[in-house]
Order: sequence, then C-alpha cells, then structure tokens
Amino acid sequence: MTNSFPGENDNSSETNSFEPVRSSYPQWGTTEAGQQQTWTSWDSQPEAAPEEPKKKKTVGLGSALALMLVGSVVTGSVVGIATTQFGSNSAAPVNSLDQPSVQRTTNAEQGSAEQVAAAVLPSVVSIQAITRTSTSEGSGSIISSDGYVMTNNHVVAGIEQSGVLQVTMSDGSTKEAEFVAGDASTDIAVIKIKDASNLPVMSFGDSDALGVGQSVMAVGSPLGLSSTVTTGIVSALNRPVRASGEGEESSLIDAIQTDAAINPGNSGGPLVDMQGNLIGMNSVIASLSTSSDTSGSIGLGFAIPSNFAKRVADQLIETGTATQPMLGVQVSADESVSGALIATVQDGGPGAAAGLQPGDVVTKLNDRVIDSADALIAAVRSQDFGETVTLTLTEPNTSQTREVEVTLTSE
Repeated sequence: MTNSFPGENDNSSETNSFEPVRSSYPQWGTTEAGQQQTWTSWDSQPEAAPEEPKKKKTVGLGSALALMLVGSVVTGSVVGIATTQFGSNSAAPVNSLDQPSVQRTTNAEQGSAEQVAAAVLPSVVSIQAITRTSTSEGSGSIISSDGYVMTNNHVVAGIEQSGVLQVTMSDGSTKEAEFVAGDASTDIAVIKIKDASNLPVMSFGDSDALGVGQSVMAVGSPLGLSSTVTTGIVSALNRPVRASGEGEESSLIDAIQTDAAINPGNSGGPLVDMQGNLIGMNSVIASLSTSSDTSGSIGLGFAIPSNFAKRVADQLIETGTATQPMLGVQVSADESVSGALIATVQDGGPGAAAGLQPGDVVTKLNDRVIDSADALIAAVRSQDFGETVTLTLTEPNTSQTREVEVTLTSE
C-alpha cells in the first residue's frame, strides 16, 4: 500500500502537502540576540543545534500518523481476537426465568417505614358513612380495645339523624358502628364499633414535642384504598387552617403541616411518628383544583395535633360535647390589620379582667406571632383550660405596645 504521508527519508519531488499549513503560522519568536528561531517542521526531524549535546527526540507528523495507523491495526487485531474468543464460548445461556427467586435475608429495622406500618395498620380502620342522600368515606384510629374510633366530624356528619356506619378492619373484615358524638368547630368525632373487644389500640404521642423536619407517616384509605401508608416530614407547625363543613359550618384547627401524601379518604386517619405513635389526625389538604372530586395531594396536608384531638375526643365520649379555653373577647376578621383586632370584650370574662380594650391588636401570644384573627383563636384553643398566657398588644392609633397576662377560662 502506498503511504500518502511523506517519510523522513523520502527524497521524492512531490510538493509537501503541509507547506501551506506551516506557512500560515507565525514563527515562534526570536532569541535574545534577535535572531529568528529555527522552525521545527511537522514532517521532518528538527535540526539539533551543535552546541546542544542532547536534544529531546521528536517524531514528525508523518511518522506519528504512521504509528497511529499501526497502533490502530494492532488494537483492532487485539479486539478482534478478544471478540472471537468471547463469541466462541460454547457455555449454555443463563436464563433468570429458570433460576429460583432470591429470598429476603433481613428483617425490617426498628423505626423504618416498614416496621412502623406493620405496627400501626391493625389499629386503623376505613369508614363508610351511608345516608339517604350521600355516601362518604374516611379513616379512623382505634383508641380503645372495646371499639371507640376517633375520626373527622366531616366524615360522619349527618349520620346521627339516619344512616348506616360501617368500618373495614385491616384484615378486610367489616363491622357495624354507631355514632357517639362530634364537634363541627374542631372537626373531631367519635364512633364506636359494635360488639367489639380486644381490638389493637393506637398510642398517642406528644404533639407539643414535634419538630419541623421530623419524619412522619400518614395512614388511611385514600380514594377507598384501605391500609395505605405514605411517608414525609413535618413541614411546619401551628398553621391556623379553616375548612368549610356541612352547610354554613366551618372548622378551625391549629394544624401540623406535612408533605406526606394525603388524599380524599385519608380524613380522620392518623399521622404517626416513626415510633408508631399518633401525633396528628389527617383532616385537610390544600389543592389547586376547585372541585373536591378532583382534588389530590400537592404536598400540603394538615393534621389536627394529637394533644388537642385527645382532649376533644375525651370530652365527646364523656359528655357528648366539646368546649375550648376562651379569652372572653370577639375578634374582627380585618385583613388590613397585622394581628388580631379585638372587636368586643365580654363583661366579666378573662379579657375584661386583664384590661383588654376594643381596638387593641394582639400581635403575640407568649412567644408565638399572631398575624390574624384565626391565628389567635387557634392559639388560644391549643392552650390548657385555666392556663395563664401573656398577650402582646399594639394600640393602632399610637403603635405603642404593652403586655398583659390573661388567665383562660376553665373547662
């Protein structure tokens, strides 16, 4: 084969094809004496200066390209040999369909989502409330071995007049239940499974000890899919959330915000920590949809704190009604005010005794910032009966602030 690249000793009279390229580059510079340095050709050996005893050996472009071609041929030969040897392997093909399935060798670790799900699922039920005009579905937590179940009031609203309550256990069995009591303003209700005994019970955790970023799990029956678990974190705390209820009723909760997926049907189910303790009751979701039929999780779910839900559930079982701590004032829903504007003060109430005046704006309850009327109501409801709190007040005309202590109403 004829080499199209001139060699080092090629004496032919052919025009050097690299000459135009070489002439297009400037010379490398000058020596200190101002003499032009010798250009090193791409296709010939550089001239060694006589005074330099040693000169670094270089390879011309023609030689380099020739070596590259030889190297490519050698490489190709090696690859070809390897490919030939690999292809000539006569061993039988391996088919995973013929192999036994790999068995699991480890158990669920303590505190893992798998372990928590196994622990809490038996104490979570699906709820179907059927009335003459509607059917609703939700979830609930078993809070006593004889059948009391805590859920959302909106899941069972209207069932007390006429209707049928049915619960589905985690093992798929169904049981009849009866309505005990509910409170629309807090969206908490209690039902009771009929003829129940020795049921697994959900343990309550301390919702006041929650931290933002803490891992949690939501359990329930989204879209009727019972025994579903989703995981996430506590995204925020003390979110005042108002939701519309039946008719003109609405509920207000001092919510735990979570990004664990919550969908229609999760309502009333537990939000648990990674020890399997109930720290909230899933109740409300934010949605980009205007229709409740097409709404779904966008990572903004809200749960009623367990300490609050436990207190209300106990009241509903004991008395059939629920009461909340009060300041003895009415607040105005004035969105132009940064805080809770006091509209009226009840005579003889805790607020009057502390010297609260109409027109005062509450901007803090203890260390918690109050930026709206709902925020003040939710914060007060989260306190204990008879507890003394410190309010920071701002007078709108003078912008002067003062602090007062108010002892909330007793139960």
